[in-house]
Amino acid sequence: MSNRSSVLLVEDDAEIAELISRYLENNGMAVTHIPNGETVDAKLAAGHFDILILDLNLPGEDGLSICRRVRAAHDIPIIIVTAQGEDVDKILGLEMGADDYVVKPFNSRELLARIRAVLRRSGPQSRVEAGPSNQIFQFLGWRINLLAREVVSPSGMKVAMTGAEFDLLHAFCENPNRVLTRDQLINMTHGPTAGPFERSIDVLISRLRQKLEKDPKNPAIIQTVRSEGYMLSAPVARI
Repeated sequence: MSNRSSVLLVEDDAEIAELISRYLENNGMAVTHIPNGETVDAKLAAGHFDILILDLNLPGEDGLSICRRVRAAHDIPIIIVTAQGEDVDKILGLEMGADDYVVKPFNSRELLARIRAVLRRSGPQSRVEAGPSNQIFQFLGWRINLLAREVVSPSGMKVAMTGAEFDLLHAFCENPNRVLTRDQLINMTHGPTAGPFERSIDVLISRLRQKLEKDPKNPAIIQTVRSEGYMLSAPVARI
């Protein structure tokens, strides 16, 4: 995260957008606000942004559609903003590639904390300060480079990962063949900014399986342990 992170805010409520923009700018961030999804692609193509804050309830094209389109074309971290109680929107947003979410009405400090947490996970400072002996995890032909935050498949292809997906895979690599509960995974990947929405981990597991498993519907690498949690079922070497 740079000293002055650049935020693209998509919010149709002008008053809310003004409050968010002022607060984030007072905390050292540069904010560009747009009221709908019409110019999202042009803004992302024209300038560099460190993070996208995306309200899901927008006029015209809805936020879920925008999230899916942006994730397909960009690796920018995305925080979605949902209405209170809209768990379906949270799940769909995470399935479409969002890194985190906040629920309206929210405290500006909570939004700032989540932005900083997501930027830490996705930015250069999230790279582990590791020596040559522990930079890379290997399992079943997969290579996880902690410093570069890169995932390479057994065929040698780089596999794109969001910050949340990479952190989840890192947590599993640190604890191979050990059952990890949802609460443990939330704490390992999100820390103190995490909310109680356990389904977010289930969605991230599903996204990770789509990228790692030959048959995501019958996973062999990341297995579900009924009533307990999840487990990376493979020997892991750290080199």
